[in-house]
Amino acid sequence: MKRVTGIGGILFECEQPSEMKAWYQQHLGLQTDDYGTNFEWRHSDDPSKKGFTQWSPFPKNARYLKPSNQSFMMNFRVENLADLIPVLKAEGVTVLDEMEVLDYGKFVHILDPEGNKIELWEPMDEAYDLIVEGRTK
Repeated sequence: MKRVTGIGGILFECEQPSEMKAWYQQHLGLQTDDYGTNFEWRHSDDPSKKGFTQWSPFPKNARYLKPSNQSFMMNFRVENLADLIPVLKAEGVTVLDEMEVLDYGKFVHILDPEGNKIELWEPMDEAYDLIVEGRTK
């Protein structure tokens, strides 16, 4: 069973998310919106398929990044999240929540041995593409 297939996103806390997004847009050319930005890429084994990696600044002490005390959260793309969750539990991994199913993918959160929160995302890239396209129009 494949587990992690790539980086799904970089999520981090900062003092002023709006100003941070504006700085990255002005100086590094990121096309930001309310959520940050995303990077589109192609699957190496099937270049006709798109993939996305999200970049999102959050306000300090964002609940979304808790219970970790870190100011960041890694998001990893995975395959077959429903099958992976019981395997992780059997291996003693702390699973923080139930799998959430949204229009653009399935999510669950785990903790690594030092308490860093990790988001696992089984993307539905086609749906995510439509959402991203709608946000940028």
